[in-house]
Amino acid sequence: MRLLRSRAAHERPAGPRPGLRQIWWRERVRLALPLALVFFVLARPTPVTLGLGSLMALVGLFIRARTAGYLRKNTELAIGGPYAWTRNPLYLGSLLMACGFMVAGRSLLAGVLGVTYFGAFYATAIVREEAKLRARFGAAFEAYAARVPRLWPRWHAAAGGLDTRFSWALYRRNHEYWAAIGFAVGVALLWLKMQHGVLADHRWLSTLLS
Repeated sequence: MRLLRSRAAHERPAGPRPGLRQIWWRERVRLALPLALVFFVLARPTPVTLGLGSLMALVGLFIRARTAGYLRKNTELAIGGPYAWTRNPLYLGSLLMACGFMVAGRSLLAGVLGVTYFGAFYATAIVREEAKLRARFGAAFEAYAARVPRLWPRWHAAAGGLDTRFSWALYRRNHEYWAAIGFAVGVALLWLKMQHGVLADHRWLSTLLS
């Protein structure tokens, strides 16, 4: 058995080694979990930062939710709703959510790690997604890309982008409710971290004054 495995491995043609982008893309999920744990360990939220950050993240969550109601994956080119302002509204919403949690966490180191991760990930993700759309939809995508910006939205919607309606069925089919659950869990954990910090400060103050 070992001989067969060794022979199969020896006979397998050696392909090109994956580049840095391919490795980063392949390991992105594995890197996200420890990064999230580090973030919550480093987080030092206050009522002000938690409130402001949660509000920013909520805006991002709303953008993602609206986007999911217009997205028919792999079947048609989405140009309605948020797609009339930006070609990548899901990534824009995720970016706002990430920035919101960084503000809420009030940790410079965690913020730097988050910016590095998301900057590298989204740069690769957008390039890969648009390459797939260009290959699948051809001239239709090229025309859409010519009138709608890649990420940062413009002030007015592109022509024809508001003709379609939001669909709750698509929202559920795209499982976007998991983003809402993640938002709620993240805010709850930061709130608990903040309460623990407040209680610790009160115990320290009581010890000092006693």
